[in-house]
Amino acid sequence: MTQTLRFTLPDGSEREVAVRYALNAGYAGRDTEQVQHHVDELAELGVAAPQRIPTLYPLSASLVGRPEVVQVAHAKTSGEAEWALVVGADDLLLTAACDHTDRALEVHGVAWSKQSAPDLLGDVAWPLSEIEHELDQFTLKAWVQHGETEQLIQDGTLAQLLPPSYWLTQLGERLVPGTVLLSGTIPMIPGVDQFADAWRVELTDPRGVSSRIVYNVEQLAPAWD
Repeated sequence: MTQTLRFTLPDGSEREVAVRYALNAGYAGRDTEQVQHHVDELAELGVAAPQRIPTLYPLSASLVGRPEVVQVAHAKTSGEAEWALVVGADDLLLTAACDHTDRALEVHGVAWSKQSAPDLLGDVAWPLSEIEHELDQFTLKAWVQHGETEQLIQDGTLAQLLPPSYWLTQLGERLVPGTVLLSGTIPMIPGVDQFADAWRVELTDPRGVSSRIVYNVEQLAPAWD
């Protein structure tokens, strides 16, 4: 089963891609100290480090989308600001992404937790061939909202993450048309509560063009155990 997502390119044109496969990279920072920082962040939540760094988690393509509301089973879930590589029929697109994850389930298995919540993609996408030379200048930011208060929780650049070229080399023919690859994330700002009522993510190019994601988090009623 596939679903079709539409992206607006910086020149105003639109591109549609039928999503067939989803891959989530993890622990994919270029700076080993920052990678260790993320490992430590997750360790505080009881998540063991993977045996291989960087790592990769195949997901159901049905999890990729743009929901305005992410419904969750409990209060311990959160997003992560990332970029996403979208493999089209004839080209590659880059857009903003947010990997929403069940942090309580994550302590039992990262792959399981990533199957429990969606991968959200941005509205604007850039042809990779046109911006690959300047990717390190792209900024990546995320904000969380608690009630009426919004707070910056992630603030960095794509220079902190392994570039798309790394994954293109590593995965090769596995990146067939319809594949969406999420990059892994940058560190969160210490002291900011990630378990929020809403998330906002922006990926911005050097000319000020942004790809945006905005969604609310709704906690469902408890199960009848």
